[in-house]
Amino acid sequence: MNERTCIITKKSAPTARLIRFVVGPNNQIIPDLKGNLPGRGVWVSAHRTTIEEAIKRRAFSKNLKEDVEAVPDLADIVDKLLLKATLGSLSMARKAGAVVTGSTKIDAAIRSGQVILVLHAKEAAENGKRKISQAICAIQQQKNQNVETISLLTSDEMSMAFGTNPVIHAALLNMKAADGFLTTMHKLIAYRGDKCDKSGEITAKVAKEIQ
Repeated sequence: MNERTCIITKKSAPTARLIRFVVGPNNQIIPDLKGNLPGRGVWVSAHRTTIEEAIKRRAFSKNLKEDVEAVPDLADIVDKLLLKATLGSLSMARKAGAVVTGSTKIDAAIRSGQVILVLHAKEAAENGKRKISQAICAIQQQKNQNVETISLLTSDEMSMAFGTNPVIHAALLNMKAADGFLTTMHKLIAYRGDKCDKSGEITAKVAKEIQ
């Protein structure tokens, strides 16, 4: 596994936990989420606060040893790119048959033991979440199987990924095709620093995976 050193924390980490930045046209700093853009780059821990600190310290210029410009909203730009990657991977997972939507289908998939994660839109009503929780509790009691739940995306964002409207709940199946979404989702959560509890959003197991 490739590791690089963050220019702020000075700690080495796998590239999956870092974001690469390169110098683009007009000497502007550009995020390189895929890590494949040409030119010399620097790496920063994939957390909003770390990138904000890099801008504040002018760390990009210091480490690249040239005068470069990091726009004030660089952290917001990275957030949008990570969100776009997350929605794109969710769309691909759905096309591959690794995601189901609709209360009836989600309930059946959970009770069959196929589901590893349930996505609730941020606007999801407690009543709808409660019904899904009943199915999760049932599979936990019957098969001692844990199903994570998370509220990371809005209904509009989920609908954008699925190409249909509205989408309030979705279930991720235990398939290889779901791996890409899990990776991008974890990176977005870590970047935003979202910390939620079992009652709503993200359980301790998922939180541990993104540390």
